[in-house]
Amino acid sequence: MRWHGQALVGFDLETTGTDPGEARIVTAAVVEMRDGAVLARREWLADPGVLIPAQASAIHGISSERAAAEGRPAREVADEVASALAAHWERGVPVVAYNAAFDLTLLAAELRRHGLPSLGERLGGAAIGPVIDPYTIDRAVDRYRRGKRNLEAVCAEYGVVLDGAHEAAADAQAAVLVACAIAERHRAVAALSPGELHTRQVAWYAAWAADFQAFLRRKGSPDAVVDPVWPLREPEAEMVAG
Repeated sequence: MRWHGQALVGFDLETTGTDPGEARIVTAAVVEMRDGAVLARREWLADPGVLIPAQASAIHGISSERAAAEGRPAREVADEVASALAAHWERGVPVVAYNAAFDLTLLAAELRRHGLPSLGERLGGAAIGPVIDPYTIDRAVDRYRRGKRNLEAVCAEYGVVLDGAHEAAADAQAAVLVACAIAERHRAVAALSPGELHTRQVAWYAAWAADFQAFLRRKGSPDAVVDPVWPLREPEAEMVAG
C-alpha cells in the first residue's frame, strides 16, 4: 500500500511570532488520520510565558489573557507534543507538517529553552522522520505555478476544504489531506516510500533555498542567506528557562 493510504499524523503549531528560534508555542495539535478520517486528535493550549503580539492573536484568535488563564505551562506542552511525535515515529508513522522546517525548528527551540530532551534524544539518538511537508513537495513538483503557496491557497489548488484556518487541529488535518491530494495528482510522489520521500524533500528544500537566496541577492540584498536545512534546524545553545 502506498504511503498516502496508510496512517499519517498531522502536526501544527500556532505561535507568538514568525521567527522559529524566538517564537513560543500558543496552541498545538497532533492528529492521526487514515483515508481522510480522523482516528485520534490531541490539542494543547499553552501559556507561552510572554505576551502574545496583537498581530499573532489576530491570526489564531488566542489572546495573552486567555493563554495565561487557560493555558498549561509551556514546558509541559512542549514536552508532551515532542513525546507524541516521537511515539509516532517510533511506530514508523510519518508526521505531516505544512512548512515543517518552521514548526519542528520552533518545537526544538522550545525543548532546548526548557531544558528538555530533544526530538532526536527521544528517539535514542536516531534522526527524526519520516516527515512529509506538502509545502516543500508542492514547490518541487509544481515549481512554476503562479500564486501564493500558503496552506489556504494550496488547499484551494488541490480541492481540500479548510475549515478554521489557523486553528492548529484544522491546519494539521488539512496538511494531511493536501499531502494525500498531491500524491494522487503526482504519481511519482505516491510511488516513493516515506523514507525516500523524506530524503527527496531534503534535496528539494536545499535546491529551493539556493534559488531563493540567489534571487534575493540579485534583487539588492547581497548578504541574504536562506538556510537550506530541512526539516529541522537545531537551535543554538541558550539559557534554560528557570
